[in-house]
Amino acid sequence: MERRTPKYQIIAADLTAKIRGGELPPGSALPPQRELSAAYGVTLVTLRQALRQLEDDGLLSQQPGRGTFVAEPKATYRLDSLRGLAEDLRAQGRTVSTEILGQTLRRPPAWVAAQLGTERALRLERLRLLSGRPAVHQLSWVRSPAGAGLRDTDLSETSLYAALAANGVVVHRASEVLRPELLSAPVADLLRQNAGTPVFVSDRITYGLDDRPIVVDRATILGTVMEVRTERAATGLSMKWMSVPAQ
Repeated sequence: MERRTPKYQIIAADLTAKIRGGELPPGSALPPQRELSAAYGVTLVTLRQALRQLEDDGLLSQQPGRGTFVAEPKATYRLDSLRGLAEDLRAQGRTVSTEILGQTLRRPPAWVAAQLGTERALRLERLRLLSGRPAVHQLSWVRSPAGAGLRDTDLSETSLYAALAANGVVVHRASEVLRPELLSAPVADLLRQNAGTPVFVSDRITYGLDDRPIVVDRATILGTVMEVRTERAATGLSMKWMSVPAQ
């Protein structure tokens, strides 16, 4: 006996084809749910199943009080690249801005000093905004003398790696650990989110040609704004950051 395709899957497939075919462009609003359910001849419950599936697929964004919208194309950030997050997103045409929250020389905490092996380092605190939305809180510690050389450098438009290169410091490699966490104060306030919001925490150590650590970096990345995706191939595994539609 042939199994029938559920109605919500048929609706989801039809809407997907319209989105991918350009009939429903990014940012456009779908008709009201009652109008859509009548057009497809289904109940609101069935229609909402289809909309949830497309939202899970990243094609739609349901915004309470406003309606359902076609999601903007997702941006990617490669974890296997030595370029900075902002550089990768800008290369994809995304609007990324940086707010400098602090840039001072000071004694690093024990967990940083254990890596850098120095009593003083540049503490660089930044807030990354993606299309005007706070997305990443980044705290970087740069080993001196390189850190001291960057104390007065404007890093709101220049990447840290580019600034290091301009000062004769060559970045060779980096190691990175990524883990899921729940957002807590005071970073929650900086990201303008409630405590308990899901986040990714990235701890990265960047090394110079002499294989000594240059930068210890901790980035708190909103799980509601960015996601991680992997691509597997015979040649290896690549990992990317993906931005998700605004809620």
